[in-house]
Amino acid sequence: MKDFAAIDFETANECPSSVCSVGVVVVRGGEIVDEFYSLIHPEPEYYQWFCCRVHDLCAEDTEDAPVFPEVWAKVAPMVEGLPLVAHNSRFDEGCLKAVFRVYQMDYPDYEFRDTCAASRRVFGLLLPDHKLQTVSAACGHVLEDHHNALADAEACAHIAMKIL
Repeated sequence: MKDFAAIDFETANECPSSVCSVGVVVVRGGEIVDEFYSLIHPEPEYYQWFCCRVHDLCAEDTEDAPVFPEVWAKVAPMVEGLPLVAHNSRFDEGCLKAVFRVYQMDYPDYEFRDTCAASRRVFGLLLPDHKLQTVSAACGHVLEDHHNALADAEACAHIAMKIL
């Protein structure tokens, strides 16, 4: 794949619609050409302790952040016409569909590709697991700030450029 947008969401709680940050990396012609990161005021508006522990974001970080429709108004033109790529895409696609439903927005049927599934096909048992940081390293990219949505989207983009 030469043209796509890698995307990653972090959530505030167990609800898929509770996106609290998004990272997007746009690849065209096999090169990273654009990046976007934003905090998002989550809906529903509460944080589970285990989510805070994973990504280090809590209520005070997003209390003044824009709501999803404001953030997506900036993302949509960036990703228009591109397949979306995510590591374990069922999670990120589920989040995107859920938050579109919460805000009663028309979902444009984005096409998703999964770098985790691709890793299983390409690397199989050669890797100890197919976690983002493991696959990223196998593809020559060091993921330094795991669970930061932009860092994870960037790692996903590097994986996709190598194996998709």
